[in-house]
Amino acid sequence: MPRFRTVDDLDVSGKRVLVRADLNVPIKDGKVTDATRIERLVPTIDALIQKGAKVIVLSHFGRPKGPDPKLSLRPLVEPLSRAIGRPVYFAPDCIGPEAERVVAALKPGEVALLENLRFHKGEEANDPAFAKALAALGDAYVDDAFSAAHRAHASIEALAHLLPAAAGKNMQAELDALGAALENPQRPVIALIGGAKVSTKLDLLNNLTDKVERLAIGGAMANTFLFAQGQPVGRSLCERELADTARKILDEAKARGCEVILPVDAVTAEKLEAGAVTRTVGINAVPPTAMILDIGPQSVAHIAAGFEASRTLVWNGPVGAFETPPFERATVALAKKAAELTHAGKLLSVAGGGDTVAALAMAGVTNQLSYVSTAGGAFLEWLEGRELPGVKALETA
Repeated sequence: MPRFRTVDDLDVSGKRVLVRADLNVPIKDGKVTDATRIERLVPTIDALIQKGAKVIVLSHFGRPKGPDPKLSLRPLVEPLSRAIGRPVYFAPDCIGPEAERVVAALKPGEVALLENLRFHKGEEANDPAFAKALAALGDAYVDDAFSAAHRAHASIEALAHLLPAAAGKNMQAELDALGAALENPQRPVIALIGGAKVSTKLDLLNNLTDKVERLAIGGAMANTFLFAQGQPVGRSLCERELADTARKILDEAKARGCEVILPVDAVTAEKLEAGAVTRTVGINAVPPTAMILDIGPQSVAHIAAGFEASRTLVWNGPVGAFETPPFERATVALAKKAAELTHAGKLLSVAGGGDTVAALAMAGVTNQLSYVSTAGGAFLEWLEGRELPGVKALETA
């Protein structure tokens, strides 16, 4: 893993530090309904305050096409203040006179939140002039927004080159976890990849077959691989046009010495609805009118055995239609198995992606894996082996 400066490496006493956060949190009726991303920012702000910095928080929110009161960051002042246990001052713009006035009034140990970066077109355009205007407000830059690291935006990429730059505590933890999972892992490594479509994860699968010893595939995307092998999939979600692609992935995995674990049995139903009548069948006996909606107990056992025979797990995507009971059972069982092995010190487990995080929460094991990433798109692009602009910009020579 490349070397990055961290908050601990910066001399920020009495200096203005721009902290790029991702405060794109859910809000209903003006109130934050999930403060996870705010809470994860606290260690970075606390570390900077303890070093006597003046902290200026930058973030985007939503996808405005210009200034939009409905997408203002002002409602985040109170929950951010509560999280860090001190007042947070607000600037109604992120550059220009209003931002300059609020920043200039800050004393060491004080915190300000600037208005939505995306109110300016220069943010998403990675405009050098906009980045320069942001840089004028600070003496150093800290990126604590891994979830936005896949975007080459001004506050993420350009700004990092204009000031002494470092990774925040959350970014550092994410990079350490991801490095331990795939860059320099304890082997053998197993990847569990689920979700609906092969087409959205082609780069991911191709990258992983070259990185891991075992690749377990579940969810509806497994149906495409089963179909490619001539197995009946009934009315299941299946990208039949990608059968040749699926066979190619399987051939490449074999050539690379990567064992692919596909379902050997399935939980089927005529309808995807809560409490549906289900039938568990061998994978070669799926009825023509039925849908595969979860993997069966034998498949769970095969994947669990893969966990036990591995030292590192990378997980993205549920193995069934987990939002609709009873099709959450296999995903929950595997989540608990991963947590059990992690707790026993036998497995380093890293998971990420929106559905994965929701499934782990359903299983009650979110805090029992080694690391759970809330980054979404950035986590997926990292798994695909892509270079993330926000991470690249922080690398030291």
